[in-house]
Amino acid sequence: MYTYIAETAGDNVLFSFKHFTLDNVRRELRARGTVVPIEPQVFDLLVYLIENRDRVVSKDDLIASVWRGRIVSDSTLDSRINAVRKAIGDSGEQQDLVRTIPRKGIRFVGSVEEGKEQAAMPARSSAFAHKQEISFCQSPDKINIAYAEVGNGHTLIKAANWLTHLEYDWESPVWAPMLQRLAEKNRLIRYDTRGTGLSDRKVDISFDGFVRDFESVVEAVNVDQFAILGISQGAAVAITYAMAHPEKVTKLILYGGYAQGRNKRSSADEVEKGRLFLSLMQHGWGRENSAFMRAFSSLFIPNGTPEQHKWFADLQHWTATADIGARIRLACNDIDVAALLPKIQVPTLVLHTRHDNVVPLEQGRLIAASIPNARLVTLESYNHLLLAGEPAWEKFFTEVEAFLTT
Repeated sequence: MYTYIAETAGDNVLFSFKHFTLDNVRRELRARGTVVPIEPQVFDLLVYLIENRDRVVSKDDLIASVWRGRIVSDSTLDSRINAVRKAIGDSGEQQDLVRTIPRKGIRFVGSVEEGKEQAAMPARSSAFAHKQEISFCQSPDKINIAYAEVGNGHTLIKAANWLTHLEYDWESPVWAPMLQRLAEKNRLIRYDTRGTGLSDRKVDISFDGFVRDFESVVEAVNVDQFAILGISQGAAVAITYAMAHPEKVTKLILYGGYAQGRNKRSSADEVEKGRLFLSLMQHGWGRENSAFMRAFSSLFIPNGTPEQHKWFADLQHWTATADIGARIRLACNDIDVAALLPKIQVPTLVLHTRHDNVVPLEQGRLIAASIPNARLVTLESYNHLLLAGEPAWEKFFTEVEAFLTT
């Protein structure tokens, strides 16, 4: 059962500067009372700079404290510092708050006032008791892939779907409830595929590359057998791996997945939708309140709240560039693993929402009908990604949890 625990926090430490307030317990940055969306790692970087504002902090200081000693490229470090500046209205040219000290490092130079506030933390999932651990591995073509582990129990590896971010997703009101519930009874492993999230960004994009990323994570976590969860494009990756390695895969769960990309469905309408989608991406990526961002969120979670729509839209420009996003979409449009389906020897559960606007139910039916002994469960929802609280949510987890424990 997915339960919530309300707990009382100690004193909130509030840092006030300019017209901003930073709350390190609620993990919120507010500008004149309005919450400013900020990536989790960028939030941690801002807190560190403010707490150490009495000195210049070096690159090594940041890596040791914010990245906990992990290998970080200069471009990644620069992008996070730029994201801090953008969140607080600063820039590389106008360094009113975060100043670069040549050959030394950076320092928060704004005037800061500290205060305390007694407050109760918002109700949160019991799964927050689990802390995810993020590590890196390399694919055969030398791409650094970030992966996260959390929870205990049977190993469940989630194949990467359209644009993920290990840290951001773990706190997102869209993804977090699903990920946390999966981690309650399983050792959940997930990763950012090439070009996205915490993985290397400047890379070649292809479906074969997506499969190599999955294989690299499996090798890194060193587990003999495991179940796979494939969502959306991740279903094709899961299918490809399960067909090649049936001895390692105990169960296959495919949700909202497709075996054929838009260009392979023998439908002129689907091809045209793919072109329209790319056009929206190229003209609206990363622009707040753009038509693309609104259309994108409405397609994936039409029944989402305004907060969920905003988080989902923000995810797109935080996790990848417009160019990477477009190249991933082009690669996905040409996916075709239909010929592999009859060769799958693994127990398979296929789940699909009846009114999915992103991946038609016909693709779910194709997968279930083609994989021997697969079972199809149709969920009553208009959302491509199920949201906590809707009726189909509990049905999804009832089916998944029973399937994993049978």
